[in-house]
Amino acid sequence: MKRNARSGRYLFLGTAMLCVLGSGAWAEEPFDMDALVEAARKEKPITVYDSTGKIVEMAKNFADKYDVGAEGSKVKASAQLEMIIREARANNIQGDVSIISDAPAAMAQLIPQGFAESWVPPDLAGNIAAEHQDPLTVVTSANVWAYNTELFDKCPVTNIWQLTEPKWKGKVAMQDPLGKASYVDWFNQMAKHGDNKLAAVYKDLYGKELQTEETSATAAWVKALAANAPLLTDADAAAADAVGAPGQSEPFMGLMSSAKFRDNAEKGMKLGLCRDLKPWVGWLYPGVGLITKGTDSPNAARLFIHYVMTAEGIAPQAVDGKMSTNREVALPEDEPSGIATVLDQLLPYSMATSLDDWDARETWQDFWRVNYQK
Repeated sequence: MKRNARSGRYLFLGTAMLCVLGSGAWAEEPFDMDALVEAARKEKPITVYDSTGKIVEMAKNFADKYDVGAEGSKVKASAQLEMIIREARANNIQGDVSIISDAPAAMAQLIPQGFAESWVPPDLAGNIAAEHQDPLTVVTSANVWAYNTELFDKCPVTNIWQLTEPKWKGKVAMQDPLGKASYVDWFNQMAKHGDNKLAAVYKDLYGKELQTEETSATAAWVKALAANAPLLTDADAAAADAVGAPGQSEPFMGLMSSAKFRDNAEKGMKLGLCRDLKPWVGWLYPGVGLITKGTDSPNAARLFIHYVMTAEGIAPQAVDGKMSTNREVALPEDEPSGIATVLDQLLPYSMATSLDDWDARETWQDFWRVNYQK
């Protein structure tokens, strides 16, 4: 949907709406949902960026519910970053809302440089933990370790250090960390917030303390995994195929989005969640909800943010195991991966060190590049 250059002026609702003071900071004035809907209907249609194709369905559902024009556009996080910056500099805003899975980029570039801002729906704020409010995290998504249920009755490994052993050389499928920034962010999050656990499970497995010349247990594990010739893919779908395709004789382990477990029903895949893997069955990463500055439709954008923070709004993603940060919204009971039963076994993402993740990306990418062997 092409737009003309925007004036950048916001339509305010007086005391019915909240005025921007800065990222995550809003004046304490009464919130009026009816007034927000009324104002949104007077504005131009919005375009919403997200890295999942489910955003097309979500935007349509939103438009049908509120009679507010909206279009969803599937855009990878890296492309969202480039597009938002380019559109702002050209004064030609195309995307009004972004649900971006690159939290470090949001914190390092989009918000502080004034390209986008966060807004927390006041009537829902009490159900959203403080760590998810500045900026607003809409969803947390899980990447999990999986195995082939046709070949094994249960996950064939119980400790992620086993994936660095000769038995699994060339038999671990995952996205290439050099092409997927969230993977190197994961390395940094482990080093910052889970290094002791990683060292402890090494001792549990081998009966001795980890001895390494690397700066952390995380670096030692990443180095060993890279040297064990994992099968690197450009998408979760390829990793899921390597692990879960029926009729295999050579088993793979794999790391992938919980969303791929829907392929068990849709494509006859044989993916199983490694429920007892130590120290974690997987890791979480956030989807940050932002409103682009300069949008001609600020109220429609806020209304969409409000919508996706409800059970109805996030439902198309919830069926894929993506979890709303609204504590009143639960995953569906029939969500295929079963991730809801192991939430305490996932490494959570800490926004407190997201800027450190941003600064450390190149270092971790270089570290992986040096140690990776085919």
